Amino acid sequence: MRNARYGAIEAGGTKFICEVTDADGTPLAATRINTTTPNETLAQVLQFFTAQQLTLGPINAFGIAAFGPLDVHRNSPTFGHVLATPKPQWSHTDLVSPLRQHFGCAVGIDTDVNAAALAEALHGAGQHCNNVVYVTVGTGIGGGVCIDGKTLKGALHPEMGHIRVLRHERDKNFAGCCPFHGDCLEGLASGPAIAARYGKPLDQLADTSEAVEVIGYYLGLLASTCILMMSPQRIVFGGGVMQQQDLYPVIRRTALQLINGYVGIGANDPTLQQLIVAPGLGERSGIVGAFALAKQADVSDKAAPLPHSPLPQRSP
Repeated sequence: MRNARYGAIEAGGTKFICEVTDADGTPLAATRINTTTPNETLAQVLQFFTAQQLTLGPINAFGIAAFGPLDVHRNSPTFGHVLATPKPQWSHTDLVSPLRQHFGCAVGIDTDVNAAALAEALHGAGQHCNNVVYVTVGTGIGGGVCIDGKTLKGALHPEMGHIRVLRHERDKNFAGCCPFHGDCLEGLASGPAIAARYGKPLDQLADTSEAVEVIGYYLGLLASTCILMMSPQRIVFGGGVMQQQDLYPVIRRTALQLINGYVGIGANDPTLQQLIVAPGLGERSGIVGAFALAKQADVSDKAAPLPHSPLPQRSP
């Protein structure tokens, strides 16, 4: 439908970005809402979209790209709920039902990184690739996968930030800062881990050389693991920490060393430059992914309504 309207929400631990778009994903209205308590934040989300409907028309479907972990299985009684999370007060919060009940339309939800992988595959650095991995490195570390236009989900969804990693030889004494695992990848290479180890964020260090080597090593280890396990055609590294452009060559060099000529990737292989890249959509990967989830939910809902909770009639 050319006159369709979609609600896109990038639900982050710091802020919620909300947009109303047309059928092509062009933003028609947008706002930023600070992430506070679930009740307060979601009330402001509903208020924004309710106001936009008065001028832009009814919203056909919503897409939510959210911090996790999440229950992303449509047939689950807790579909759309945040699971146990370090974000205070947000564990077990239902993100989907308030929108579905208030607006009477379909709601699609996935992790922010799965949504970003979908967006990059459809519209960004992963176009023309049928297997795309997206990694965000910021307040946390997360990874998503898009294969043939669909995000990867199983018992849960990818949680790449919490894999165990081999310590860098210059990083033996830092305990790590993950509240669940200590020195997992997120505990060693996220923004808070960098600040805890070096006393400042990466972009505020006078000399970034050691930090870039250590953090780039851990991210290169993740990249090599992804290459061997999922055989992606593109690995996109985004997030606030990746604003430090010097990390990309270290990630590529480390991945190359760890792979050590296996799976056909050798020294000076130009495909490595094309394999490990920055986001084509910049900071908009998550919100564009939310729009894509909304369109998918709209199509899916027309084909097969949710069995556990019939949609209320849409208000005129």
